[in-house]
Amino acid sequence: MPHPSSDGAPADGGADGNTGYGSKPFKRSKSHFADRITADGRDGWPVEAGRYRLVVSRACPWASRAVISRRLLGLEDALSLAVTDPIQDDRSWRFTLDPDGRDPVLGIRFLREAYDAREKDYPGGVSVPAIVDIPSGQLVTNDFQQITLDLATEWTALHRPGAPELYPEPLREEIDIVMAGVYRDVNNGVYRAGFATGQGEYEAAFRDLFRRLDLLSERLAERRYLVGDTITEADIRLFTTLVRFDAVYHGHFKCNGFKLTEDRVLWAYARDLFQTPGFGDTVDFHHIKQHYYRVHAGINPTGIVPVGPDLSGWLMPHHREELGGRPFGHGTPPGPVPAAEEVPPSGRAEHLLTGS
Repeated sequence: MPHPSSDGAPADGGADGNTGYGSKPFKRSKSHFADRITADGRDGWPVEAGRYRLVVSRACPWASRAVISRRLLGLEDALSLAVTDPIQDDRSWRFTLDPDGRDPVLGIRFLREAYDAREKDYPGGVSVPAIVDIPSGQLVTNDFQQITLDLATEWTALHRPGAPELYPEPLREEIDIVMAGVYRDVNNGVYRAGFATGQGEYEAAFRDLFRRLDLLSERLAERRYLVGDTITEADIRLFTTLVRFDAVYHGHFKCNGFKLTEDRVLWAYARDLFQTPGFGDTVDFHHIKQHYYRVHAGINPTGIVPVGPDLSGWLMPHHREELGGRPFGHGTPPGPVPAAEEVPPSGRAEHLLTGS
């Protein structure tokens, strides 16, 4: 039976503190393991090339933030990547995509093993993204809110030449304000709606979500990016929800006020990012649909995965360059995706036409 985890990142409010299906309103909990990997190693975990492994699911929006940031910053050689099966079971995220069902670097079958190595019999949920210390096999952090900020600010010595500033200091206050609203009403808002167990709770989340989307659409009508004239952490965080919106949130989570494709501004903005190196080339629509529709048995008990929607529109011209802006600031685009990390054809937009 698939494990009914709400998604990659920690949640509470469910029957077992992780599912989001209980009588209480859905509430995402703070990450239990919040150590930071920093340049000065103040938490005992110094930035060091090759020491750590980033474990993600391509289905999970919170993990996708880390995948995008890592690629934009050129950290592929410094921080290796492990991709889990999009389908969990009651033993947690599993490495069944790898030979013999084991992660080839960590040597484990389930992410829970890294959690247990850090804290034996840890009672909470096993979430991604997670960074694991390779020498000890211990989980370092599952703090999905902080991981990408640290990749941008603490790992600078290992950034590629031409890496963009994703969290520029002069704009941090504005970025934080924008991200707070996006997180509350959009990133987490779709889950509040999807896992609601009461009509009033659902409608409140629905209203918050679409009010915020309207505000974001207005904000982006005359500017290419959310803050400043370059891509920042705020854009990454909004993108990972928007790219999943029509494929899963609109129907599966009952977020059907409108489709992303029906908002001219947000749809063009999302396509602009999708077609930017580092964004769309990390998205696996097959993993996304398989996870949401097959794991959330409380919402979709049949486990049937819809054929649609037609996702080929992600490759259509967006014309957002007419608004100006410099995607990478004074930097440059990332290079090609490493061959071992390419999204399989089954997950790419150009292969996922309705009915194909």
